[in-house]
Formats: sequence, structure tokens, C-alpha cells
Amino acid sequence: MTDLKPKIAVSIGDLNGIGIEIALRCHEKISKICQPIYCINNKMLKLASYELKIAVPENFKLFETKGNFDLEAGTVSKKAGKYSYDSFIDAINLANKKEVDAICTLPINKESWSKANIKYKGHTEVLRDYFDKNAIMMLGCKKMFVGLFTEHIPLKKVAKKINEKDLTTFLIDFYKNTKSNNIGVLGLNPHASDNGVLGNEEEQIIKAIKKANKYLEKDIFKGPLVPDTAFSPLSRKNFKYFVAMYHDQGLAPLKALYFDQSINVSLNLPIIRTSVDHGTAFNIAYKHEKINTKSYVNAIKEAIILIQNKK
Repeated sequence: MTDLKPKIAVSIGDLNGIGIEIALRCHEKISKICQPIYCINNKMLKLASYELKIAVPENFKLFETKGNFDLEAGTVSKKAGKYSYDSFIDAINLANKKEVDAICTLPINKESWSKANIKYKGHTEVLRDYFDKNAIMMLGCKKMFVGLFTEHIPLKKVAKKINEKDLTTFLIDFYKNTKSNNIGVLGLNPHASDNGVLGNEEEQIIKAIKKANKYLEKDIFKGPLVPDTAFSPLSRKNFKYFVAMYHDQGLAPLKALYFDQSINVSLNLPIIRTSVDHGTAFNIAYKHEKINTKSYVNAIKEAIILIQNKK
């Protein structure tokens, strides 16, 4: 029966953070529903296990990501950043070669990546370049998902990114990957500009919504929704999927509502990738404090659902 379980490569994230502890503590639970393959070498695993005082399970299968360094709990580190990146690339390669059915990523530290001279600011950007595809970042849980039109860019650059052509393509791709027939699209400005009184970006959003709906021959996208009421209880009764114009517009309400259980899903790629929706939590790493693992477990479960839906 074991061979029938989907194989999921787990990139281990920043080893100075909580990722490895999450993997060790959850292994018994997730190995009942999948075959996890952890991208970490035996030396680094034993070192982390020793520091955490958590025994390595017997069936903890590894893909030996190369590299060794001294762990520094809760510390931004060039070597830890490089190792987390290499672990991620190993997981991608396994999925691309069809040696696993999906990948699940544990948290990286963007500053550590920067110190290691890695040009990317996050997982999604790497995936975009690796596959030469317009990967879409979607976060959420079974109650609500938010797709981000723009991601890790300064707020002052967001308005310039909003144009009919790019947003139309994004909306069509978002629909094709979610198959939702009712998606709320947020405006950019307060009150969705009040018909141009508070900005004109909504003109581009309206055009993109109309063009995407016409292309799909369905009334899929609604909006632009007023951003400050889009996530109210009444609005969330009408929509499960939303498209936000920028990072914090979508993720601040999502994390306020569902922080412990939300996950990250990369759409529009030839592989399946899910992730936890939290950071490295350097402040509690290796301190033997209680860690919430719900996001990781949900990310594994979502990967399995996506694998089953793909078949």
C-alpha cells in the first residue's frame, strides 16, 4: 500500500528557523497519507535533530542536498540561505523529472537569500524563471483563497503594474487553475476610486474583467470590489476566491482571519507546489516552544488533493 501513496519532495527551508522542527514533528502524521522525501543531507539532519532533541524517525527518507554549515538558531545567515535555496532547487528537479508527484516548501528567509547573492525574493520567482511560466501566487485555506496580481514589489510600483493586458491574462490563468465560477476582483484605490474621484486604475481593472469574462464566455469575475469591505462576512458568503492587486491588500485580511491554517499554492505551473504560509519564526527556533504545524499539514493535504485532481 505504501507505494500507492503520492510522493512529495519537501524542501527544508532555512535550517536556522522552525522548518526542520515542523518536518520532524509532523513526519509520523503526514507519512500516513504520502511518501515525503526531505531535501536535506544526513549530517545537517543529525545536527538539527541533536539541537532540537527530537529523534529522526526510521523512515525519514532523504534526498541528499549538498552542503554543510554550523547551525545558528534564529540567525540570518549566508550559508543557511544558500542551503535553503539548494534544497528548493533539488525539490523542483525531482518534480520536473517526475520522480515525485509534488513539492511542499518550508519557510525561507529572504534576507538570508540576499546575503547568499540569490537574486530572487521568494519561491514563486524561482519557479517562474525555472519553468518560464507566469506562476501565480495564491494563498488561503478551504474557506477562502486570495490570488495576488503583484507580489513582492514596493507599494509605490503597484499602480504602474496595473494594465488591461497583463491583468486580463492573469484573470484567465487564475480561472483555468481554480475552476471557480465566481471570483471577486478587488479595486486598487479606496472605495474602488468612487468612479474616478480617487484614482483611475479601476478603469484598467474594469476593462480586464470584461475582457476576461468575454474570453471565457462566462460571468466569472465580479468587481472591482471595494477593498475595505471585500472581506467582510457578507462578501465572504458570496466569494471563496478573490484577486488582490497587491501583497498586503490580500494577505493582511487573510492572515487576520485564517493565519494558523492558511497555505501558499503556486498556480499555472507544470508541477504542483504548496507551501506553509508563515515565515521562519527565528524568535522561537530551537527553543523547544510549542509550534503550530497546521499550515504545513494543510499544505501537504492540499498537494495530495491537487495530485488526485490531476489524474
